[in-house]
Amino acid sequence: MDFEAARHNMVESQLRPNNVTEPRLIDTMGRIPREKFVPASRRAIAYCDESVELTLGGEDGAGPRYLMEPMTFGRLVQLSGVSKSDLVLDVGCATGYSAAVLGHLADAVVAVEEIEAMAEEAGNLLTELGVDNAAVLTGKLNEGHPKQGPYDVIILEGSVEEVPQRLFDQLKDGGRLAAIVEEGGVDQARVYHKSGDAVSERPGFGANAKPLPGFEAVREEFVF
Repeated sequence: MDFEAARHNMVESQLRPNNVTEPRLIDTMGRIPREKFVPASRRAIAYCDESVELTLGGEDGAGPRYLMEPMTFGRLVQLSGVSKSDLVLDVGCATGYSAAVLGHLADAVVAVEEIEAMAEEAGNLLTELGVDNAAVLTGKLNEGHPKQGPYDVIILEGSVEEVPQRLFDQLKDGGRLAAIVEEGGVDQARVYHKSGDAVSERPGFGANAKPLPGFEAVREEFVF
């Protein structure tokens, strides 16, 4: 398969027609070999307009894991407004594709993955591709990584029912958090802005993403 042609087609048929306009982001996604971050048996669909299931998912009770579809990922990163000077927390990097892209856009990236084998694979792929400003750490996704914060940008690599307060606490004053939030069966990308101790949110776009484990809303139990 001609993966270079597939990357070009992804940019021209999925990103540009769907309002992904940031030049650095388009250039980066047109160069990063997305096929390296999916199992060999699924490389033929690495550039399709759908999420790709990763075979390492489901280990350690972490639930199935996916590589977000290109258009949704591109729009979410664009919504976050990543700049060259930013420190970014990448939550749920899986095999490292998102960290590789963000590494080309930001000053530094801290990527968190709770499946150890997947985190190891991500680290190896980033080294192979020469992305030396992104570190992959193992830990619970919903806890982020406060030790390396605070962060200018936090991005969640999947849909969530709610964003934990502990992640907002890891944002710098003026920082942004971009996430796809599922509410009433509908996914919508949102960007949150922190100002002092206050956090405001702005809707982004309708999205379709697979759930990121560990971000389920707490439901009250009624006892009669």
